[in-house]
Amino acid sequence: MGELFEVREFETIVGNKEFKNQYRYLDKDTFADLIEFIHAFDSDEEESDVLDFIKIGYKRNVGETVTFKNYVGLIQMKNNYQIQVLPKIDFAAGEQDQTKQIFLRMLRSMKDFPSKVFSNANLKIDRMNLYEIYINMYLQEVRQLVKHGLKSAYVGVEDNLTVYKGKLMVNEHIKHNMAHQERFYVGYDEYQMNRAENRLVKSTLLKLQKITTSAENSKAIRQLLTSFELIEPSTNYDKDFSKVVIDRNTRDYEMLMKWSKVFLKNKSFTTFSGTESARALLFPMEKVFEAYVAQNMKKVFGRAGWNVSAQDKGHYLFNTLNGETHRKFALRPDLVVTRDDDSVVILDTKWKNLINDRRANYGISQADMYQMYAYSKKYNTSEIWLLYPVNDAMRNVGPIKFDSGDGVTVSLYFVDVANIETNMEELLSLLRHRE
Repeated sequence: MGELFEVREFETIVGNKEFKNQYRYLDKDTFADLIEFIHAFDSDEEESDVLDFIKIGYKRNVGETVTFKNYVGLIQMKNNYQIQVLPKIDFAAGEQDQTKQIFLRMLRSMKDFPSKVFSNANLKIDRMNLYEIYINMYLQEVRQLVKHGLKSAYVGVEDNLTVYKGKLMVNEHIKHNMAHQERFYVGYDEYQMNRAENRLVKSTLLKLQKITTSAENSKAIRQLLTSFELIEPSTNYDKDFSKVVIDRNTRDYEMLMKWSKVFLKNKSFTTFSGTESARALLFPMEKVFEAYVAQNMKKVFGRAGWNVSAQDKGHYLFNTLNGETHRKFALRPDLVVTRDDDSVVILDTKWKNLINDRRANYGISQADMYQMYAYSKKYNTSEIWLLYPVNDAMRNVGPIKFDSGDGVTVSLYFVDVANIETNMEELLSLLRHRE
């Protein structure tokens, strides 16, 4: 699939060879292709801008720079050059760097991420780039489908037969059978596996067969295609996707259809899509971090009998407009914890590296603090927590608690994503022994 360039989130990439020892360096032509790729990205939403997440900057004497901010994953450009962006995760002294493994574990916590049967044990993670890993996930899902059996459905068929069945297609019958009175051009329903879902899966397998460079994935694709011999590949992706309905009988296809759309239409898990000659699979780390914390918090706090609600929608900043009931400006804290005594704690996750500088408020956004204050007042709780990923600068910093003086406290907690369950046990203990 081409040469692989690996970079960490927030690292700066340059195309100026003179500064290759100070920044991450790409040769001039590839760097220009990357700039072109970023500008060619399409946004599905008017309010979204790829430049908010992949920042193009300029440094004097250095020239243009590119920084990936809060989005990680893999980009394959039109020249097949790949850029793999991994999250910035700081490990404690003595711990092995397992960024890729932890990132994949975090991805599995996302509600919309197609990874129902994904298992780290089945992957040669160190030998595969992210795109090959995603392909392997898809193949695991197809393998499960084949194991359970491909679903059949009644499919509309038109054919020129020597026996009459179904409905006579009058215009086609006259066109084809003026000299063949023994034939009937008919339309009828036939129960077969050549349904939209199976066509899309076969098309995806055929596409992945062309782009994979992994011997393991290539072998698996060849084996799986034997189960699709009687199925035609899709000739109109949009038309077939429009026919897909996930219900009790087609639940085995739910994850596969999400993956197929990613691979066949070059879609990403962001709101952005690449051109036909380039593809990207990018993930918003803010959402990944939130989902990962929520999943593990529910597991640990649930054992203690506490309820954890993610993205709560129960409150609005304003409830009336000109004296009439109009709920405006929804408040949606990432996590709302209800203890066994019915008291409430609000927790918000922020994928941001803080700095150990009290005078700079540790790098905390003023807007975030206003938001926490609003949560406190609307949810009638004095306990607000901001959860940040731990970094080397903040690993050994003591407790940090802001007090408004009118009954609102905002405490900081630093999450070590490499030891998430231990962290959640510690956080549970802190909330149990509140002052």
